[in-house]
Amino acid sequence: MQVTLNGVPADLEQTATVASLVAMHGGEHRRVAVAVNGQVVPRSRWETTGLATGDSIEVLVPTAGG
Repeated sequence: MQVTLNGVPADLEQTATVASLVAMHGGEHRRVAVAVNGQVVPRSRWETTGLATGDSIEVLVPTAGG
């Protein structure tokens, strides 16, 4: 399925969930926030939150600095 991931078109499997997306694109970061269509998805719902064609997903990792 086609989605937008961090502003870039991306192809995901039809069965993709937030958890599987983070596993593939979250890298080594333990602290990650995810928003789907502008709504933050709590970590407790990552496994059960499916993704759909056309979703806009932001995977955010904290950075130090100021």
